[in-house]
Amino acid sequence: MTDPATDSPTHTTPVKAGYRTTEFWLSAIAVLLGLVLASGAIPESGIVGQVIGGVLSVLANLGYTAARAKAKAGS
Repeated sequence: MTDPATDSPTHTTPVKAGYRTTEFWLSAIAVLLGLVLASGAIPESGIVGQVIGGVLSVLANLGYTAARAKAKAGS
Protein backbone atom coordinates (compact mmCIF):
# COMPACT_ATOMS: atom_id res chain seq x y z
CA MET A 1 0.00 0.00 0.00
CA THR A 2 1.09 3.52 -0.59
CA ASP A 3 0.83 6.28 1.91
CA PRO A 4 -1.38 9.07 0.49
CA ALA A 5 0.42 11.67 2.58
CA THR A 6 3.73 10.98 0.83
CA ASP A 7 2.30 10.61 -2.69
CA SER A 8 1.73 14.34 -3.12
CA PRO A 9 4.63 16.53 -4.24
CA THR A 10 6.13 18.72 -1.56
CA HIS A 11 7.89 21.14 -3.90
CA THR A 12 5.78 24.12 -4.95
CA THR A 13 6.61 26.68 -7.57
CA PRO A 14 6.67 30.24 -6.23
CA VAL A 15 3.90 32.51 -7.46
CA LYS A 16 5.05 35.32 -9.76
CA ALA A 17 4.26 38.91 -8.90
CA GLY A 18 0.93 39.96 -10.37
CA TYR A 19 2.32 42.52 -12.79
CA ARG A 20 4.66 39.91 -14.29
CA THR A 21 1.86 37.62 -15.47
CA THR A 22 0.13 37.37 -18.81
CA GLU A 23 -3.25 37.49 -17.06
CA PHE A 24 -2.44 40.92 -15.64
CA TRP A 25 -1.52 42.45 -18.99
CA LEU A 26 -4.45 40.92 -20.86
CA SER A 27 -6.91 42.07 -18.21
CA ALA A 28 -5.30 45.53 -18.09
CA ILE A 29 -5.77 45.89 -21.86
CA ALA A 30 -9.38 44.69 -21.58
CA VAL A 31 -10.09 47.14 -18.75
CA LEU A 32 -8.56 50.04 -20.67
CA LEU A 33 -10.55 49.19 -23.80
CA GLY A 34 -13.69 48.85 -21.72
CA LEU A 35 -13.10 52.22 -20.07
CA VAL A 36 -12.55 53.87 -23.44
CA LEU A 37 -15.86 52.46 -24.66
CA ALA A 38 -17.69 53.29 -21.42
CA SER A 39 -16.40 56.87 -21.35
CA GLY A 40 -17.86 57.63 -24.75
CA ALA A 41 -14.47 58.47 -26.26
CA ILE A 42 -15.61 56.56 -29.34
CA PRO A 43 -18.77 58.51 -30.25
CA GLU A 44 -20.07 56.02 -32.83
CA SER A 45 -20.64 53.31 -30.25
CA GLY A 46 -23.60 55.01 -28.54
CA ILE A 47 -25.13 53.85 -25.27
CA VAL A 48 -24.84 50.17 -26.18
CA GLY A 49 -21.08 50.52 -26.60
CA GLN A 50 -20.81 52.32 -23.28
CA VAL A 51 -22.70 49.56 -21.47
CA ILE A 52 -20.62 46.87 -23.18
CA GLY A 53 -17.46 48.75 -22.21
CA GLY A 54 -18.51 48.91 -18.57
CA VAL A 55 -19.41 45.24 -18.50
CA LEU A 56 -16.11 44.37 -20.21
CA SER A 57 -14.15 46.24 -17.54
CA VAL A 58 -15.99 44.55 -14.68
CA LEU A 59 -15.63 41.07 -16.17
CA ALA A 60 -11.92 41.59 -16.84
CA ASN A 61 -11.36 42.61 -13.23
CA LEU A 62 -13.33 39.64 -11.91
CA GLY A 63 -11.49 37.23 -14.20
CA TYR A 64 -8.10 38.53 -13.14
CA THR A 65 -9.03 38.36 -9.47
CA ALA A 66 -10.21 34.76 -9.84
CA ALA A 67 -7.06 33.76 -11.74
CA ARG A 68 -4.76 35.27 -9.10
CA ALA A 69 -6.73 33.70 -6.25
CA LYS A 70 -6.43 30.30 -7.92
CA ALA A 71 -2.70 30.79 -8.51
CA LYS A 72 -2.06 31.79 -4.92
CA ALA A 73 -4.12 28.87 -3.63
CA GLY A 74 -1.80 26.53 -5.51
CA SER A 75 -4.42 24.93 -7.74
